[in-house]
Amino acid sequence: MSSSFGKNFVVTTFGESHGAGVGVIVDGVPPGMKLSEEDIQVELDKRRPGTSPFVSPRNEPDKVEILSGTFQGETIGSPIAMLVRNTNARSSDYNNLRDYFRPGHADFSYFKKYGTRPLPGGGRSSARETIGRVAGGAVARVILGSGVVFNSCSMQIGQVKGVTPDWEFAKKHPLRFGDPKFADQAIEEVKAAMQRHDSVGGKIALNIKGVPVGLGDPTFRKLDALLALGIMSIGAVKGIEIGAGFDVCSSYGSKNNDPITEDGFLSNNAGGMLGGISTGQDINLNVALKPTSSIMSAQNTISVDGKNKVIEVAGRHDPCLCPRACVIVEAMAAMVLADLYLGRTARA
Repeated sequence: MSSSFGKNFVVTTFGESHGAGVGVIVDGVPPGMKLSEEDIQVELDKRRPGTSPFVSPRNEPDKVEILSGTFQGETIGSPIAMLVRNTNARSSDYNNLRDYFRPGHADFSYFKKYGTRPLPGGGRSSARETIGRVAGGAVARVILGSGVVFNSCSMQIGQVKGVTPDWEFAKKHPLRFGDPKFADQAIEEVKAAMQRHDSVGGKIALNIKGVPVGLGDPTFRKLDALLALGIMSIGAVKGIEIGAGFDVCSSYGSKNNDPITEDGFLSNNAGGMLGGISTGQDINLNVALKPTSSIMSAQNTISVDGKNKVIEVAGRHDPCLCPRACVIVEAMAAMVLADLYLGRTARA
């Protein structure tokens, strides 16, 4: 089972949703860099449950402990181990599901591959695993420096689509919705799904400013390919668009090409990358997330021995994944950039 990501900046996550805790080991961090638990905590707080009526009410403080790799607030070059202890797991919520596969979850495929019965909360396949990713992403941000700025927001919630993102507005909105004109409609969309005991999907927009020119390779380690790999590895992600995305299908070369002048590019349909290499422009991505799989509506499934069953999934679950997933998308992008940043050479 692979739990590691990266080549020069290697992140290995560990732990299960209802185990003692979850965490990450980060290898490849240079010595002498300022790093504190506060640097990690500010990012973890963005994905913490229980922060609004529109996220899981699981009451977890998600306080990080740095176990190794730093001394007196500086990295020492050895692997950085970080732990977040689980304090509010309720495994009893899953007692009636221990022999049944939850539709939309990894229970079925995990069982077929590893022979392990469905674990409370999804076990290793739980979204709680992403705590390690967010912690690793926080370290990656330190490596990249303050000049590389990440912004993300929800730009679609169900049928409600935003047009123009306002990054600062999104930081204060309970759904992290980016377009103030449609923000109230997005809330009503989620409320309606909750009343039906249902969930709703959405789209996250990611913008990264200050990316150095020259990150990525022209063949198998293209920057856009690695970003897609990292972000698609997030459990709920079902699609990614880079730059103009699928709009290129109906476009023409005369419109899609980004003209270049002595003052720079005149447009950014390429999303900040050409030939797999960063151009210095903003990196722009759109990320599609499926609706939360755990819903309290009746669904057909089977047991581990193949018997039909109708189940309702109780517990504490997000009606929409976008608000807490924004920082996870940022973290995976930061890890990709840090990995390439640490491995860059003049011609590689």
